[in-house]
Amino acid sequence: MVRTYKEAVDWIHSRLSFGVKPGLKRMEWMMEKLGHPQRRIKAIHVGGTNGKGSTVCFLRHILQEAGYRVGTFTSPYVEQFNERISINGQPICDVDLMKLVQVIQPLAEELEKTELGGPTEFEVITAMALYYFGKVNVQDVVIFEVGLGGRLDSTNVIYPLLSVITNVGYDHIHILGNTLEQIAFEKAGIIKAGIPVVTAIDQPEAVRVVEEKAVSVRSKVYALGRDFTVFAHEPTSDGERFSLQTPFTTYHDVTTAMFGEHQVKNAALALMAADYLRTYYSFLIEREHMYNGVRKAEWLGRFEKMNDRPLIIIDGAHNEEGIDSLVATMNAHYPNHRVHVLFTALRDKPVTAMIRKLETIAHTLTFTTFDFPRALSAEQLAEQATHPNVQCTNDWKQWLKEKRTQVEKDDIILITGSLYFISNVRNFIKNKYK
Repeated sequence: MVRTYKEAVDWIHSRLSFGVKPGLKRMEWMMEKLGHPQRRIKAIHVGGTNGKGSTVCFLRHILQEAGYRVGTFTSPYVEQFNERISINGQPICDVDLMKLVQVIQPLAEELEKTELGGPTEFEVITAMALYYFGKVNVQDVVIFEVGLGGRLDSTNVIYPLLSVITNVGYDHIHILGNTLEQIAFEKAGIIKAGIPVVTAIDQPEAVRVVEEKAVSVRSKVYALGRDFTVFAHEPTSDGERFSLQTPFTTYHDVTTAMFGEHQVKNAALALMAADYLRTYYSFLIEREHMYNGVRKAEWLGRFEKMNDRPLIIIDGAHNEEGIDSLVATMNAHYPNHRVHVLFTALRDKPVTAMIRKLETIAHTLTFTTFDFPRALSAEQLAEQATHPNVQCTNDWKQWLKEKRTQVEKDDIILITGSLYFISNVRNFIKNKYK
């Protein structure tokens, strides 16, 4: 039995050796043993390839502005592990996390002895969150972010008030399939009987899969561009401004400090979800709560400005669609600046395509690596590059210290790739490059 917070976190991480095992049998077994805490939670379920965390963040802020206590379950973390289970944006305390492990650890060991096998790290953390929000600290509403896929993801034991699917793109294709239809089928697996789904999926073949699933379980689909629409969108010096028409009302001149057209879509999803909760579930959400929530929302490591002159931006764009959004945001907001890119990625990502897109905005392109099991080496990444100004470094900390003093004050240092890497960089900068 764990006795300290460190032992608790170490035990959770030890479950990484169990890998990824899609399926709900182990979760259902643990929920049965725990007295089905998931049934006591008013939940909103958010899936999709990209933008899940940002959409959770927008919706959480809207609900908080309206005075609700909002639990969230998200991944991965940026500053500390406890972020994954939070209340009103505040991570649970070390003692609570340790107590949750003390509840789940014996179950995990018992489960290992069955034909189902031991639970994975993500299953353990999900069970902890469900037990916490269902039995220990019940909230007004809890927003659950899908870990991977949807249909067989461990969060899919909940029966939510509303489902949200942000988008569909090519990520985790070794597990979810290598066509948009296959991936959309997995994402659509979170749609429950009679429970509506809000989505910003825009590929016709993926939309069709979601519609078919929704029809089969009598769920209504609210699709961005059809049932609710963004208009009058324009970039601003400190974010984005846009208007939104939903089936229920119109929101003019909504502003967000999160940069990029993709964040406008995520904000629109959150507004539509909140509009639905207000209309059909009698949530007491006023118009000013909508505007204030979207304006105040911040999400660490997503086009986050860490320094001025030179401007240092970190962004956890960890797949091809994420890089597309990052490049589009740079072109919209900083079209005439010299950009120095630092990039690293994990082995299972389409790095060649990602690098090609970054090359279109990079004045210099530097590859690096970091201490993570699936991280590619700088040299492996550089082999894929065609840019005329490519460098490699194994010491990204030293590179960053030097680069920020060498570049022109109007240049931009853009650091992107794995979210795990971005977490390391963010902490390094926050600690004054120590």
